[in-house]
Amino acid sequence: MPARQESCCFTGHRPAKLPWGYNERDPRCVRLKERIADAVLLAYQEGYRHFLCGMAQGCDLYFCEIVLALRVKHPEVTLEAAVPCPTQADAWPEAERDRYRELVARCDMETMVSDTYSSTCMQRRDRYMVDHAMLLIAAFDGTAGGTRYTVEYALRRGIEIFDVSIPTE
Repeated sequence: MPARQESCCFTGHRPAKLPWGYNERDPRCVRLKERIADAVLLAYQEGYRHFLCGMAQGCDLYFCEIVLALRVKHPEVTLEAAVPCPTQADAWPEAERDRYRELVARCDMETMVSDTYSSTCMQRRDRYMVDHAMLLIAAFDGTAGGTRYTVEYALRRGIEIFDVSIPTE
């Protein structure tokens, strides 16, 4: 298990909460991906080598792809898929399920946080990531939900938070 002091995790919204939904060609989405990439590079430059991703649709998958791109240039980077339950992607559109499976397969490790779906498995996944990291990169707009829960949990745990603002225009 990688050392917590060199580990960084991520939280961010799913497409339903993003102004552009699933349209990743929207200029706001392109800017958000650039901001996440800048934050990931900065984390790397500060000594973070292990990245944990919750593998949800939207911002999590952007983060995963960005870390995988960083790993091409810096092979010492590792990426962990922190999956809440085996059925996480079952109800997603087919293209998103394929993307998810391909990304999980490219991760260095996969941690299945719960054996089955439950009403708390997503929060358990979020706590797992925060408990195993010293930095949280967050694409957060302040609204209620899983991202807010993760940010608040990280604050209570005293880990550093790098806020990546979500472009609205």
